[in-house]
Amino acid sequence: MANDFSNRTAVVTGGAQGIGGAVAEVLAKGGARVALWDMDKTLAEETAAQLGNGAIAVSCDVSDWASVQAAYDTTITTFDRIDILVNSAGIAGSNAPVAEYDVAEFARIVDINLNGTFMVNKVVVSQMMAQNYGRIVNIASIAGKEGNPNASAYSASKAGVIGLTKSLGKELAAHDIAVNCVTPAAARTRIFDQMAQEHIDYMLSKIPRGRFLELSEAAAMVAWLCSAENSFTTGAAFDLSGGRATY
Repeated sequence: MANDFSNRTAVVTGGAQGIGGAVAEVLAKGGARVALWDMDKTLAEETAAQLGNGAIAVSCDVSDWASVQAAYDTTITTFDRIDILVNSAGIAGSNAPVAEYDVAEFARIVDINLNGTFMVNKVVVSQMMAQNYGRIVNIASIAGKEGNPNASAYSASKAGVIGLTKSLGKELAAHDIAVNCVTPAAARTRIFDQMAQEHIDYMLSKIPRGRFLELSEAAAMVAWLCSAENSFTTGAAFDLSGGRATY
């Protein structure tokens, strides 16, 4: 049975495409009003038009606090409330060993993937606490659990997302607010364009199922974590690694 998101408002960062886009589609089909916060405003507008149900596109750079606040204000003005947050915005960044890794590139990846997750979570928390309801799902990565060689910045940033999720889940546990994350193996999205083929082949070789994650599979798990039925689990990391995760 499909999850019922009637009368719910959802924010999906990075929602114009990829995992975020797939999640936004499932939420909209379940009746949610969706705000797509994305750097690519044009693509987000196209996705919002396809979603229907009053979905809107909001320009947002998750690594910039003023941009995050502005996106929040626009969403609240339009929909009055935010019940669901799925933070899917992120980048893979460059592949290189630590000894050769560019310092500025490392900081850029952490700024978007970890600091961005913090700021987007932060901006919705007060309102969710006031209404005593919320569902937050942060998209981490199997790299955050296991660490991928030649991807130290990405791995470290996603490990940080897992830690942040666990911390915030405990802070909000007294409310009807669930804060969880998922740790996907790689899915074929535009993020692959940022990676060397050697790194893509390495990731595939580590997945026991022998294939990459399908976007629909990720969206199905995230949708349940966003649902009212997910009323107990919080501060958890859900495996989407095709058997790769060892813990």
